[in-house]
Amino acid sequence: MEKKQSGPDDGTGAAGRRGGSDDDAGGAPAVLVDVVLPCLNERWALPQVLGALPRGYRAIVVDNGSTDGSGTLAASLGAAVVLEPRRGFGAAAHAGLLAATAEFVAFCDCDGSLDPAQLAPMLELVRSGRADLVLGARRPARGAWPIHARLANALLSRRLRRLTGFPVTDLGPLRLARRSALLGLELTDRRSGYPLEMFLKAHRDGWRVAEVPVSYAPRLGKSKVTGTVRGTLTAVRDMAAQLDAAKRRPPVPTAGKPAGGPPAGARGATP
Repeated sequence: MEKKQSGPDDGTGAAGRRGGSDDDAGGAPAVLVDVVLPCLNERWALPQVLGALPRGYRAIVVDNGSTDGSGTLAASLGAAVVLEPRRGFGAAAHAGLLAATAEFVAFCDCDGSLDPAQLAPMLELVRSGRADLVLGARRPARGAWPIHARLANALLSRRLRRLTGFPVTDLGPLRLARRSALLGLELTDRRSGYPLEMFLKAHRDGWRVAEVPVSYAPRLGKSKVTGTVRGTLTAVRDMAAQLDAAKRRPPVPTAGKPAGGPPAGARGATP
């Protein structure tokens, strides 16, 4: 099948993709988790990232305008590839969500800084019903996290703790939830505010959120966001807009949510 430009955000999951089907005959495991990997010129990291996926996890690489052949390489390595021409992390992430078909969807950076194998315990928390959304709290290796980005993340986490009461320490990119629930959040940000909008709307809807520590290594290649002061400032502006919107957003009554505290080994709370 030829690669196609992803379709509009109609919620059908009908965005174009190529390759990477683990449901074909021949002994491949059934797809349990679709891993959305927003990608902009990540050719050097792709073999490492895709090779680290556990069995039953399918990569959906969303090519967000790469000029280094990332999409072609990803397809040759067995990943499903979605073309999303609109630039922005949120645009790429949401295109991947719409293309996903598995019950569970995870999001992961495609730069080699995060190990997709760390998604396995996160999946168990959601699959067992002990959490609705699991966030990976980054534990950086030396040189993995620029100081300006670390400070911005600390300030954001502090504001989120005050706003939501959830003891969040890092609004990191590694996260996992059920696909149908994620679509129900009706996320609209298409830039750097997408991860924050997801967290805030999950809190609004009474989701149980858990945070688990994950290793964070130096990325392969140059960052487009936190690796530059300009990119960090853009992300801060996008997230400030989401915080302002959250303050104006009325809470949604919830019913039938499982009771209980955070699972063992994870930091979390039921809002």
